[in-house]
Amino acid sequence: MPLRKDDPKSIGGYRLVDRLGAGGMGIVYQGRSRSGRDVAVKVVHAQYAEDPVFRARFRQEIAAIRKVSGAFTAPVVDADPEADRPWMATQYVPGRSLADRIRDRGALRDGELRQLALGLVEALRDIHRVGVVHRDLKPANVLMAEDGPRVIDFGISRAAEAHNTLTETGQMIGTPPFMSPEQLTDARTVGPASDIFSLGALLVYATTGRGPFDTDSPYLTAYRVVHYEPVLDGIGQPLRGILERCLTKQAADRPGLDELAQELAAALPEADSGGMPTVTLRGDDPVVVRTRPGTVADAASTTWPGRRRRRIRPLLAAAGTVGALALGLLWYVRFGPGFEDGSGTASPAPTATSRWTTPPGDWKPWQTTLFETAPLGARKALGADNSLAGEPACLVSGDGAYCAGDGILPVRLDARTGKTVWRADIAPAGVETGSHTTSLLGVRSGTVVLRQGFLPVTGEADLTEVVGLDAETGEQLWKHRVKDDNLEMALSGGLVITSADGSTVTARSPRTGTALWTARIPKGHYCTFLAGGTDVYAQCHSTGESTENSVLLVLDPADGSARTLKIPYQSGILGVLDGRLVMLQAPAQEGTSGEVLPYDRVLLVDPDTGARTTVKLAKSLEGEAALSGGTLWFVSPGGVVTALSPLTGEQLWQTRTSLEQPGAATYDTRSRTLYVASISGRVAALDGRKGTSLWETLPRTGASGGTVGPRVLLYEGSAIVATSDGTVFALDPADPERKPVSG
Repeated sequence: MPLRKDDPKSIGGYRLVDRLGAGGMGIVYQGRSRSGRDVAVKVVHAQYAEDPVFRARFRQEIAAIRKVSGAFTAPVVDADPEADRPWMATQYVPGRSLADRIRDRGALRDGELRQLALGLVEALRDIHRVGVVHRDLKPANVLMAEDGPRVIDFGISRAAEAHNTLTETGQMIGTPPFMSPEQLTDARTVGPASDIFSLGALLVYATTGRGPFDTDSPYLTAYRVVHYEPVLDGIGQPLRGILERCLTKQAADRPGLDELAQELAAALPEADSGGMPTVTLRGDDPVVVRTRPGTVADAASTTWPGRRRRRIRPLLAAAGTVGALALGLLWYVRFGPGFEDGSGTASPAPTATSRWTTPPGDWKPWQTTLFETAPLGARKALGADNSLAGEPACLVSGDGAYCAGDGILPVRLDARTGKTVWRADIAPAGVETGSHTTSLLGVRSGTVVLRQGFLPVTGEADLTEVVGLDAETGEQLWKHRVKDDNLEMALSGGLVITSADGSTVTARSPRTGTALWTARIPKGHYCTFLAGGTDVYAQCHSTGESTENSVLLVLDPADGSARTLKIPYQSGILGVLDGRLVMLQAPAQEGTSGEVLPYDRVLLVDPDTGARTTVKLAKSLEGEAALSGGTLWFVSPGGVVTALSPLTGEQLWQTRTSLEQPGAATYDTRSRTLYVASISGRVAALDGRKGTSLWETLPRTGASGGTVGPRVLLYEGSAIVATSDGTVFALDPADPERKPVSG
């Protein structure tokens, strides 16, 4: 990607020619020496340069890489950890990451898989030979060069004999799908065998396009790594047996690298050997879908931002069902977790001298966590270990900010002060943090409606409930056991949409939970309901082999009487504009690879007549989408924000931000400001009319879990953000760097 105006021209005598990527801790550039040699220059963000612990960690990374030399690593060329902004230059490796390779072309086969596996074994030999443990071997840290893979990013590596390390400060370091059990339970015991476990997980991902412990949450994934056996469906022998040994829970039982090299060489065929493929392709294998660059997901456990559907275990789907779930969730576009019924306090108008709405006179920026002591309900958070809890989703209604998430009991914060008002004591006795999840459906009639899933201590199958809580006290008003295998529960048309049997939909009163009516779901379909609004709409995808059309289900909120319309299969409802449903659509896919294609058109559907209008977009786009203020907002994984007209397809503007993995945009119609937030809590504000950047903040946390950033919430002129580690903060858009008080 090209350099930006504020990027330096050179670092340490290396002329910068391109920007390779950016994360929460630093930026990586392609640099060129005076002799013409290309290098990768990693520069630490300015705010971390003043942190002595971070500087020490950066020195540790440089020292670790300098120890390592080999054909399958990228050696340090130059470095200056004492510079104003510490930097390090390593060998430039032309090639994309393994994550990008699999995202774009699917799982590896035969010779390509052999080259990767044996190259990574050799790289780990070189790393371990000098007493270093990598500790973050994952697809994003493997570059696919023409002559074999390269292992990069030693940012959290350590000397094998070190026990009191800088990375052991009480926070979970690593990437859960590829971490070993000992990294999650006792980091002091991590040794070379931990990298063997990560290698096994990475090779499963390279072979199938999915990890052996995948769920739709990094926190539940971590729980699976420690307690569950790996899922190796679709991997044939003898490779399956090798990977099973790599992924055993006991470090001492994993194979050594020499043994592993011999076994992999024997199990994986050369590219031209004519041998049978190692992977057994079956009709009921989960479809690999692209959710975000660098990640793939089991179709049955895909999470879509904002609606944050969570399961403790992926669905066991038969052939055809997986494809429908993939597309049913894949083309469902974020619209938010639910809307208040209009009884909340209206936001003040902007002042005459500023675009910004002035918060109340006694308001101050605040910052808190979802684990503080609560005066009502459950005083303490669920379980003693909050490292497996996080990735919250929140919404604002009235003066309350309501949050829920993985291992997080529902919490109400005072939206004005950040103080914890209550924590709902709804988890069954004995349920552990890593086996419990809650997600908000919305707030209506003074009731917080949510989905609760958990693994019972009795050993039964996963249980799912829909629960109603009093918004003022957090007390449970009602709950019902539900079965949501064939539908996405929602608060839609002022009703709680659930199912007790998977074949019918039940509408319930938000306040009492009373069943008001039932209607049948189209047989053999998976239905996703549009959240919010005054009417009840659902898009239902066939669980069979047909991919020509999906069904638009229009339900009368009064009695559940239904009518159906046929709409394109590869589309998703985004919202309602001028009485018409706005849907995003992608071109028809060829084959069955499961690859996601960018959106290239808008479909406007009249739900009364079925009349359709197709609007071609000025350019194809992918990423998080939102419809607000009559405008379609796209946010790409790289932080590019695009505004388009949903009625004409015209691009209104496009602006690049520095945000990493941002979530969907939030538009404030009063100040005409667009807000976007990253996974680390970095927030950007843009002029909604012109796309001009108004400001960007520094990261608020070191959180990097999850695949997408949160959505900014608005409250009386302030902006509220919840990050994946459970941190929640409110800032003043007129002075975003104003120091917060503790909530």
